[in-house]
Amino acid sequence: MAYLEDHKAKFEDLNVSLDAKNRHQLKRKANGGNSIIFTYPPDEEILYTNKFMSLNEDQQYQFIDISKLLVDFIDLDGWKDFEAYYKDFKDTPHIIFKSDDESTDLMDLIINEIIAADQNGKIPVLTRTGALYGTGIENVNIMEHKTVMTLNNPLVIMYPSKIENENLYFLNFKLASKYRCTVID
Repeated sequence: MAYLEDHKAKFEDLNVSLDAKNRHQLKRKANGGNSIIFTYPPDEEILYTNKFMSLNEDQQYQFIDISKLLVDFIDLDGWKDFEAYYKDFKDTPHIIFKSDDESTDLMDLIINEIIAADQNGKIPVLTRTGALYGTGIENVNIMEHKTVMTLNNPLVIMYPSKIENENLYFLNFKLASKYRCTVID
């Protein structure tokens, strides 16, 4: 099992990246970005999430559950309205989940939670990011958001993925960007 062999080194690498003395290096490695992608095999998500949460004794992290925010987003209009809207835009899901209009969408909920964590002096950590699949929201949309790029604390994205031939694959199959981040693999 990869978790037993890899988790200690990954969390040590994460601590080094998050150390305040290394923040300038983070932005340099992340091409000006302010995010860390913490990779792990999708089938070991619960192990990594539980371990990460157990390391929060000093309450320096604020965990943001994307799956909960997805449910909250659907609840804004109710299931029936969401279902009808989704059917109308199933070929262009980004219109539902990440639009430029004034109505609140999933991307707005995510960014608002990240901002709140940062304003509370916490390091925001996105969990259950697999829930983003099919929404049209990519990790790069979050990492390149102007607010994320200027946070006081870096954003950590727990990312069920694999790295193969130097490429990052979300959920082990969807090619993903690692341009505006440091990758912990």
